[in-house]
Formats: sequence, structure tokens, C-alpha cells
Amino acid sequence: MEASWGRALPPSCFLFRMVILNKRVVGLNEPSLDRFVARARRAVGLSGSVTVLITSSREMRSLNGRFRGKDKATDVLSFPAHFESARFAGDIAISAEIASDNARRLGHSTAEEVKILALHGVLHLAGFDHEADRGEMARVEARLRQKLGLPGALIARAAGRPGDGKMGGKASPKERAR
Repeated sequence: MEASWGRALPPSCFLFRMVILNKRVVGLNEPSLDRFVARARRAVGLSGSVTVLITSSREMRSLNGRFRGKDKATDVLSFPAHFESARFAGDIAISAEIASDNARRLGHSTAEEVKILALHGVLHLAGFDHEADRGEMARVEARLRQKLGLPGALIARAAGRPGDGKMGGKASPKERAR
């Protein structure tokens, strides 16, 4: 079996382990992120399991090039299932390095930033698209971020909206690239 990010994984990986930490994140382990993603899925109303890969910016650049035709690293990518299944919703890949940079700049932990990115990915798997939905995803993400106890909504930060409490109205080049 091959995951969307092109790694051969044993079938048991998908049955028991939904989070793969290729890059370690202080304050976060596979079971705790798996539990958070399950809470986020329920909050969004997404059925089916989600596999999350925490990896390097180098691998994210490769994935972004392969699947989106963009030759640059990005913080989070979502890969909806290519088949109709009530058991599997899709894959999310997150750059540990970009998450760490974002967290340091925004004044919260890298573990919190990874969770913010995971929530953002879950919303995409549920069919939300902030590039075309006139703010619907941003509103849902802000509400869920509060419900799940997370800082700084990703879309609000990227848009540099006043009142997000962190960016001072300006988005970084990495965030504008989303």
C-alpha cells in the first residue's frame, strides 16, 4: 500500500497508526495528535479516518511540486481520498520546520501550530476551499479554533486581518503563498 505522499507503508499502519512523525515536534506525540485530529474530524463532521504526516520542508516541497506543480515548500497539504469511502477521508502533510517558524513568530508552541495546520487540512478534506468560498472556511475555522482551544486562525493570519492578535496586519511570504 502506498500513501498519497508516495511512501510504501504496511497495511497495518493505516489500521492502527494515523499519525506519522517523520520530524519530531516538542510537546507532541503520535497518540496526542491522533486524538486531536479525531476531535477535529468530529467537530467538522468529517467521516472517515485521516492520515497525518509530519515531515520536512524538503519533502513538502517535493509533494507540492508533484501534486500542485509548485516548486516551493508549504506548511500544509491536504489530499482527499481518490475513491468514495466512508472509512477513509484522506491524507494531510505538514512541514514541521514551517510550523516551528510560524509558531515562533506568532508566539505559541510548535505543537499548537501543528494542530492549527491539521485543523486547516481537515477542513479542506471536508470540502472547504478558502480560495473560492467568500470567507466561509475562515468563519468555520475561527469558530472551531476557539472550540478546540487553538490560537490564531490560519486563514485570518494569512489574510493579515486586524484583530488576529499576532500578525499586526501583515502576512509573511510563506503565508501569502497558500
